Amino acid sequence: MRVITAIRPGEVATYGEVAEEAGYPGAARAVGGVLARSDGLPWWRVVAANGRLVPGHELEQARRLRAEGTPVLRHRVVTDAGRGRAGRRGTRRVRRV
Repeated sequence: MRVITAIRPGEVATYGEVAEEAGYPGAARAVGGVLARSDGLPWWRVVAANGRLVPGHELEQARRLRAEGTPVLRHRVVTDAGRGRAGRRGTRRVRRV
């Protein structure tokens, strides 16, 4: 949970990045489970590797991300250079554009 709470407003991380930083590489799905069961964590700052928002919660997640200055387009986080990916190997977090 420390990894998730360390994601600052205006930043996003992928489920895989959170799992890896927590010491559990390959446990991206477990991160989703933790977020689904926990109250008080900034769940909206964690997205799929392709930038996709949480299915069924896209509108709320997009609202929260935009309020923090993170651009969202078509239910995906828009990254610098418009790659449409929230993260890639070798990055810890994607800062807002």
